[in-house]
Amino acid sequence: MKKKVLALTLTAAMMLSMAACSSGGNASDAPQDNGGGETAEVANKDKPLVWFNRQPSNSSTGELDMTALNYNDSTYYVGFDANQGAELQGTMILDYVKANIDTIDRNGDGIIGYVLAIGDIGHNDSIARTRGVRAALGTAVEKDGAIVSDPVGSNADGSATAVKDGSLEVNGKTYTVRELASQEMKNSAGATWDAATAGNAIGTWASSFGDQIDVVASNNDGMGMSMFNAWSKANKVPTFGYDANADAVAAIAEGYGGTISQHADVQAYLTLRVLRNALDGVDIDTGIGTEDDAGNVLSDDVYYYDEAARSYYALNVAVTADNYTEFTDSTKVYAPVSNQLDASAHPEKSVWLNIYNAADNFLSATYQPLLQNYDDLLNLKVEYIGGDGQTEANITNRLSNPSAYDAFAINMVKTDNAASYTALLNQ
Repeated sequence: MKKKVLALTLTAAMMLSMAACSSGGNASDAPQDNGGGETAEVANKDKPLVWFNRQPSNSSTGELDMTALNYNDSTYYVGFDANQGAELQGTMILDYVKANIDTIDRNGDGIIGYVLAIGDIGHNDSIARTRGVRAALGTAVEKDGAIVSDPVGSNADGSATAVKDGSLEVNGKTYTVRELASQEMKNSAGATWDAATAGNAIGTWASSFGDQIDVVASNNDGMGMSMFNAWSKANKVPTFGYDANADAVAAIAEGYGGTISQHADVQAYLTLRVLRNALDGVDIDTGIGTEDDAGNVLSDDVYYYDEAARSYYALNVAVTADNYTEFTDSTKVYAPVSNQLDASAHPEKSVWLNIYNAADNFLSATYQPLLQNYDDLLNLKVEYIGGDGQTEANITNRLSNPSAYDAFAINMVKTDNAASYTALLNQ
């Protein structure tokens, strides 16, 4: 785990203090003396900005967009540890296969066949999860030092080059593990992570492979639940997703294999907390690693801060039949950071925040409700904008007056497109 950074430099702290003033929704708090007896408003380009859920990066190489992450001294990213979570998901599936080896090979051919729903081939989280499943199940192929994450299409005979057959020995017997099929779940309009597409795909795969499918894996619960409801529940095939959406957690009682909680409660808090701190002009660690005046604080076993990437990452937890009852309410705020801030010390500020796809199950049914719970606690007046999941313009067209806001929280459609948003703030 990377070492958590607990303080900013004096220079950064001074810049944060400047960013606390705004020309936006609380203009009366905004003016500051420029040394000549006149007041100056904070330019949009200097206001606090947090990227969340989609880390600014090259969708082909995964290289972080440090220009976007260093846009100004009050810019951060909030997400979760994708690699740790991906490894956890793969391990969860492998452990399930081992524990149920006597019954999981449905046709008794000695091959544990699985199908994989890939969310977005250019998204770092999707890439990590695909790699995590393949690494754990022994089907990974490396190229240029990294596990290949490309979809294989159909791979009934194990001849695909993006994966290889794995080998698993349990109770003295050796089984072959094969990725029978995988594809990116993109609909005709271009939206990725598409649940309906996954529901259709499992029907096609079931027609092609039948009882060769022993396990269904998915990059998220939205797609996983679509496949579970369409086919795998009735056929008693364990399905594994990611996000710990409420419907997926509840479905574990009905045979859903498991999911991964990315601590959305912690992420949602951090998304708004870093803005609150920047607006207040206090140390960025306030209410995060250092207790605030209301008693809010996070322990270092649920998050860490990577200073070089200016990024906060929540840590993941496997949700299985052993512990799922602890995760049934996905919109409950995290108790250690559930205390109301005093409005006199932390006056209301205005935030523009977008969700890249209003139809995305995790973001709309879990993340946004959590944000809406935390915005009250942190005295933030947030305007929520829902995108179509297809184009940045559907979102950026609704950021026509950034001067009306004190801070911004941005969830991009594509990780490459940070400049589409910062260009509006630079005007």
